[in-house]
Amino acid sequence: MLWFEIAAGWMLFLSLAAFWVCFYDKRAAKRAGHRRVPEKTFFLLALAGGAGGLWAGMYAFRHKTRHWYFVLFVPLIFIVQCALLALAAMKFLMY
Repeated sequence: MLWFEIAAGWMLFLSLAAFWVCFYDKRAAKRAGHRRVPEKTFFLLALAGGAGGLWAGMYAFRHKTRHWYFVLFVPLIFIVQCALLALAAMKFLMY
């Protein structure tokens, strides 16, 4: 089940990265003149496997929670990713 460990590690790594990006962007938002992270980057991180960390970062730092598309789609992406990972693991265990 090496592939499962790799996939779970990938999701963990990207979740930590997304959490840190949330922190960085919230800090930049509070300081004038600092470069912000584009919203497209947040969604790319989420789609690549970091949706859990982005979701946690959104509420830990109160960041992007006023945007309905973040509040709706980030948890949805996370749920789909976890379901796909669980289905793949169950299918693998059946063989």
